[in-house]
Amino acid sequence: MPLGAFKAALMGTAGVSAEAAVVLLHDTDYSNAASAAITSGIDSTYGEYIFRFYAMNPATNNVHFQFNGSTDSGSNYNATKTTTVFHSYNGESNGTSLGYDASYDLAQSTSDQLLLPGIGNGADECGAGELHLFNPSSTTYAKHFYATTNSHFHNNYAHESFIGGYFNTTSAIDAVQFKMSSGNFDGTIKMWGVK
Repeated sequence: MPLGAFKAALMGTAGVSAEAAVVLLHDTDYSNAASAAITSGIDSTYGEYIFRFYAMNPATNNVHFQFNGSTDSGSNYNATKTTTVFHSYNGESNGTSLGYDASYDLAQSTSDQLLLPGIGNGADECGAGELHLFNPSSTTYAKHFYATTNSHFHNNYAHESFIGGYFNTTSAIDAVQFKMSSGNFDGTIKMWGVK
């Protein structure tokens, strides 16, 4: 269903005009899921896809919520990517930090990209955020993405992550998978297409 320009502005989609369409394409609540694969709707219809994830709570303590792309409609999730990550956090005991974290970068890697690091699995611990993917159907250029996330870190920190990078392939990215680095999860994932 198309959303109006007011809702598009609230979503932070730069350059969206009153005539533009922002369409909800995927809205699923996951319960004790091993992974969440979105295998339809990512095509040449939209130039940008926005994924939002809400209340991502892992079954296992201190695990990462992560994603990967597919170039074969979801048969494999191993698209080559190069990324960079930095974090900020503030602890319940008031310890703070802001800095680049090379340990989560990927350099021409097919590994999953971290989105929410070290989430706790307590009843009050979870993570949320959004991922923007640009022009995934291009068969000429790399496919850029960025994400901003916030989580209740496993050792009682408010933890924010900033991730940017690109899928370094001339094949179209036509499916995306989300999962924890270990164990199952609960949460909601939505995807919008932006014309």
